[in-house]
Amino acid sequence: MLESVLLVSAAKGVIVAAAVIGVTGLLIGLLLGFAAKAFAVPVDEKEIAVREFLPGNNCGGCGYAGCDALAKAIAAGEAPVNACPVGGAAVADKIGGVMGVESGDSVKMVAFVKCAGTCDKAGIKANYYGIADCKRAAAIPGRGDKACSFGCLGFGSCVAACQFDAIHVENGIAVVNKEKCVACGKCIEECPNGLIELVPYEAKYAVSCSNKDKGPKVMAVCDTGCIGCGLCAKQCEAGAITVENNIAHIDQSKCTGCGKCAEKCPKKVIMAH
Repeated sequence: MLESVLLVSAAKGVIVAAAVIGVTGLLIGLLLGFAAKAFAVPVDEKEIAVREFLPGNNCGGCGYAGCDALAKAIAAGEAPVNACPVGGAAVADKIGGVMGVESGDSVKMVAFVKCAGTCDKAGIKANYYGIADCKRAAAIPGRGDKACSFGCLGFGSCVAACQFDAIHVENGIAVVNKEKCVACGKCIEECPNGLIELVPYEAKYAVSCSNKDKGPKVMAVCDTGCIGCGLCAKQCEAGAITVENNIAHIDQSKCTGCGKCAEKCPKKVIMAH
């Protein structure tokens, strides 16, 4: 008799416990459902659609923190549909379709290193034994081992920054593979000498020097530096070349690609791009 009473009591305890757990779970579920509705963040369907077309590199070349941030900006009308340098015209057209606007004509840009001071052209002033990093080398007296303090340090900080394998150090200077470059701008940020700029992919010629010293000083440190003679500017019928701070500059929007400047340059510092 006592055993039966104990069994009945135990069964009731189990049933009560199960009921309590079930009711508790139900209440928690209801509360979570209410909270989800009360604190739900509105989702912009356009933002989701735009994000699907972005490549997902999160390179920051668009000026935003990543693809998610860019998608949000495009959906809000704060960024153009062709803002992604990696996706190019194809992605811009798809995003334009989502936003209901024309993608517009976009000029493909690529990075260009304004230095031709290879190991056989640039002078050496010392042996550098520090960390192989351009920013670190630029922070110490002497700024690396090359005699030209304006030129490429050649330690590859730009190479490490490029996630597209589009830039490499060859013969002492950084060289861009324009077929792989997506114009994200990461290499530009990393170069302590400000040698890298974006130029149109279709650009015919560019000045491969950044030395702002006068001619004699340039010739003393590099065989191929711009001496600021101005002969290139005189040859340019389109008015695309000017000499500022002792160095030639090409306005790519005016350049016709005739090549007369390169032919006349005595230091051969204007090169086909």
